[in-house]
Amino acid sequence: MRRRLLLGLLAAPLLASCESDGAEATGTLRIATGSPGAVYYRYGTAIADLAQRYLPNVHASVLSTAASQINVDYLLNGTADVAFTQADIAAENETRHPGQLAALARLYDDYIHVVVAARGPIASLADLTGHRISVGALGSGTAITADRVLSVNNVTVNRAQLGLDDSVAALRASSIDGFFFSGGLPVAAIAELAKAMPIRLLNLADSVQSLRRTFGDYYAERVVPASTYSGITATVVIGIANYLAVRLSMSDPLAYGVTRLLFEGRDDLAKAHQAAARLNIRSAISTPPLPLHPGAIRYYRAQKA
Repeated sequence: MRRRLLLGLLAAPLLASCESDGAEATGTLRIATGSPGAVYYRYGTAIADLAQRYLPNVHASVLSTAASQINVDYLLNGTADVAFTQADIAAENETRHPGQLAALARLYDDYIHVVVAARGPIASLADLTGHRISVGALGSGTAITADRVLSVNNVTVNRAQLGLDDSVAALRASSIDGFFFSGGLPVAAIAELAKAMPIRLLNLADSVQSLRRTFGDYYAERVVPASTYSGITATVVIGIANYLAVRLSMSDPLAYGVTRLLFEGRDDLAKAHQAAARLNIRSAISTPPLPLHPGAIRYYRAQKA
């Protein structure tokens, strides 16, 4: 497979036009991301910066949101043009709104974190019972996945619905006993928390098969290495693929241009967050149940020439 990466994006004239069948990318590119302390926001901001530099007829901007589910809602109602979302959330929305969404790429895997104080009484998922736990912000993929994890394990908690930054602050203040968060490694806000206080990640290995049986094959066993956050041991958690989703009605030139930015600007995107470096052209085309956008397909086919 021929590599067509541009070293340092120095070949700007080629990338600037991002032509597809002679048509140039135009229009708005409102990117629905997540909270400022998480991966979606950093990755999305970097994509917007590249688009402003290399897609001169595209107006790019970033929307900070509660993440996956709100992002898809924004796509469907026209508030956003591009959205980061988890595969399980994409699947649920494809069932409810068939034929409206498409994907540009599978980007990287999210890791489900369940974070508690290392010196506290919670050492397992079952120990969450009766404790005050943030399951994620309303409308986030974290909240939906957290509810699924709790349900397959028959665990009932005293629920709080806080975003990542508020969850971190609440755990530090001891106003909650733990929190769920779904994000690519490392999550900056959790890394900062681990420097401020000893934390523990809960092992979720026993939940993977139950989730797959109940909700579909979007969940996999993943390991958070001990080097990821200060003071933790290597921990088995749940992995979920992330997609960059768009409406199927997006113009082909714009879809082609953004897909091309992802790959030819990968080094610059990785400076914003290392999750961007995990983009792989072979895995990027696997976005079930969302179809690839025709503009993205044109880009991928060109790489085989």
